[in-house]
Amino acid sequence: MKQNLHPKWNHAAKVTCACGNTFTTGSQQDELHVDICSNCHPFFTGEMRFVDRQGRVDKFMQKMNAAQAKQAAQKNKKKKDEVVESAPTESQDTLTYKQILQVEQTKLKNLAKNRQPTEKVQKAA
Repeated sequence: MKQNLHPKWNHAAKVTCACGNTFTTGSQQDELHVDICSNCHPFFTGEMRFVDRQGRVDKFMQKMNAAQAKQAAQKNKKKKDEVVESAPTESQDTLTYKQILQVEQTKLKNLAKNRQPTEKVQKAA
């Protein structure tokens, strides 16, 4: 059998977590650094905590903002290209949700007022 084939095994490797917890285990390396251990992992602690290692959420939000800005620019360009000959009305984009809801409620109330009550059909005796 060949000599020195297997790597050196350290039975007392020190593991250090980002939360400050340290413990020993077996490993080929003398020291290990980890981001999450059983003392700070949400599964074991029961607390909800967000862990973002490489700024993934920030990168995603930057992509989303860039895409929304691009869509808005295309929408504005499309609006400029179209010639609107009707009288200018209040744009739905500038209204808040509360204002839109109020407008819709008034439309429904007006429809209800304009409806004429149905005549009851009397049965012949």
